[in-house]
Amino acid sequence: MKRTQYKILFKRLEEPRRFIQVLLGPRQTGKTTLAQQVIDDMDCPTTYASADEPILKDRTWIEQQWEIARLKLDKDSTKTILVLDEIQKIPGWSETVKRLWDEDTYQRRNLYVIILGSSTLLVQSGLAESLAGRFEIIPITHWSFSEMQDCFGFTLNDYIFYGGYPGSAPLIQDFPRWRNYIVDALIETTISRDILLIQRVDKPALLRQLFYLGCQYSGQVLSFTKMLGQLQDAGNTVTLSNYLRLLEKAGLIKGLEKYYQQNFRKRASSPKLQVMNNALKTAISQVTLDELLKSRDLWGRLVESAIGTHLVNQSYSGDYSVNYWSERNYEVDFVLKKGDALIAIEVKSGCKKSSLAGVTTFANRFPVRRKILIGGDGIPIEEFLKMPVTSLFA
Repeated sequence: MKRTQYKILFKRLEEPRRFIQVLLGPRQTGKTTLAQQVIDDMDCPTTYASADEPILKDRTWIEQQWEIARLKLDKDSTKTILVLDEIQKIPGWSETVKRLWDEDTYQRRNLYVIILGSSTLLVQSGLAESLAGRFEIIPITHWSFSEMQDCFGFTLNDYIFYGGYPGSAPLIQDFPRWRNYIVDALIETTISRDILLIQRVDKPALLRQLFYLGCQYSGQVLSFTKMLGQLQDAGNTVTLSNYLRLLEKAGLIKGLEKYYQQNFRKRASSPKLQVMNNALKTAISQVTLDELLKSRDLWGRLVESAIGTHLVNQSYSGDYSVNYWSERNYEVDFVLKKGDALIAIEVKSGCKKSSLAGVTTFANRFPVRRKILIGGDGIPIEEFLKMPVTSLFA
């Protein structure tokens, strides 16, 4: 259960100032479950409605659900909550929501609204088009180690290998079945429905190849020029950069930028590829947990990737950026920046010779608040994966 997001949503629904609450995040991260848990615990009338049904819904359906919530408000006289799930499946949904929301605001109706959908890109598009100034986003990210351990009893090795998809947890004893679930129900659905059907993608084969390359090289720096050399479909660096951003918005792959003090130089840097859930990397590799544990190098790369997922996913609600740094033979695995505070992180995972020379060199050049070592003689990996990253800035 997403306890932090639960508390945030519950608190906002208790506040007198109304905003449309938008639960935004990748597929299969528990958005619907979270919304249902919150409204079950609220002491007021609620209405839950989902557009995810065989019968095609339209904007009239939104109006009908809104009127149901209004009738409950008239009877109760305090407030009521309306949850609209899979809202992105209704064309033009945001214009209708805007009109109804503004009517309630003008009439001073105390109707609170929660919106969620399985397509992050479509929901974001609707918000930008019509609902400016009327909504707040609560990021729902991939599940952390603590969440998977609390709910499913995951060990550290389980989490590093199987990642943080709660729906896949019951399948981990059957690797082929688990892998098919990740590939067919999550990867293919996200790419086909959440990207290719929504955004203009002139080279869909190239986007798919980029995704698989990102899984293979997660945790490694790879220039766009080298990427093009590995991909079969012709393209250019601008196209790859745009496709990488689409994969990030869909919750699949993120390209970490090199840390520079000048922001304009970041855009020209070679990205460090980072899956946003380790399940993506291991499902694509087709190598079992037992096989990976026998290879110190491969397991070490997977550990570093797990650290990256922890840092990246928490950054969406933690208000900090995640970068890397390298120069000549010196490198820093992760650089966190929040305001003027910098934190340099080195991961000792066994996949490379660990050296703090990169962190030392970086600290001599930039005003680093903390130098963190994870693994080895530093913070134990299991302990770090349970830490709130924002505590490092305290």
